[in-house]
Amino acid sequence: MAPKENRPATNGSGTAEEAQGLAPKYRRSFGCVTWIYMATLAFLAVVSLLLMPLWYFADWNVFSLLEGPTLAACILFLPAMIGAAVLGARTYRSEKKVATRNGTYLGTVIAWLGYAFIVYLEVRQTGGSSLAFLYLPLAAVSSALILYALFSPNSERGRRAVLVAAALALVAGLIVLVLDGTGLVLAGAIVSAIAGAAAGWTAGFGYARAGGTEMLPPGVVEKPRRPRRPRKGQEGASGA
Repeated sequence: MAPKENRPATNGSGTAEEAQGLAPKYRRSFGCVTWIYMATLAFLAVVSLLLMPLWYFADWNVFSLLEGPTLAACILFLPAMIGAAVLGARTYRSEKKVATRNGTYLGTVIAWLGYAFIVYLEVRQTGGSSLAFLYLPLAAVSSALILYALFSPNSERGRRAVLVAAALALVAGLIVLVLDGTGLVLAGAIVSAIAGAAAGWTAGFGYARAGGTEMLPPGVVEKPRRPRRPRKGQEGASGA
């Protein structure tokens, strides 16, 4: 009879790795991807809420306005998930205040660029001015700076990169918006930027939480939460 192999113990089925679960960095990566879903839902909810008054009071065609932000969200969804997965696996958690603030800035720039890209396609389809071609290099450099800011270990350099990216994105977006020249498109761009800020805040909130205590920066200890005060009715019940 052949000797039995010494296998690591498991809790019923599967391998030891499955029993131990995912490594902390992969749990954080998965958590960051999950919060991209939440950020996308926040983006679409804010867009819908902000455009409803235009439909009710101004009698504008809101459904044509929804097409631009929705299409931009669909285009950016898959790259955002990939970026969140890579970013989550390579970084530690950060303070909620810092993460939500940075997420708001980045979300605004990304949403503005995404909507401007949809407008750029419409301008080119209608045979607009050749000035529209300026959008592509400006948007490409702005996007590269955003990626650099996300993965940069130097927070000061990352902040400067975001400022330059925001300036380039503003110029690129204004070029195509001016060439289109309609109030509906301008309103859609503003609404898209506001919704992007809400989505970025949501993603930043998840970035600060994903991974649990194992993904806190070295030497950082999470502060214990304060116990909730019991309600008045509960105080009486506990006293009895």
